[in-house]
Amino acid sequence: MTDFPLSEEEKEQIQGRLHALELEHHDLDDVIDRLAHDPAQDRIQLQRLKKRKLVLKDQIQRLRTRLIPDIIA
Repeated sequence: MTDFPLSEEEKEQIQGRLHALELEHHDLDDVIDRLAHDPAQDRIQLQRLKKRKLVLKDQIQRLRTRLIPDIIA
């Protein structure tokens, strides 16, 4: 993490990336939900999708944290 505040361009880039990741996360959520109700579904594939969803969640959280300015207590 840098000590310098983000420029407006950096904020816009992060917000764009954040939006894309949130869409992918939501789409994966829908796919996982549908596949979880299909008894013929490959469990390994389902686990991979769940793992990808967790990775996305972590990336989203990191980007949100970058957008929140540090508050000196």
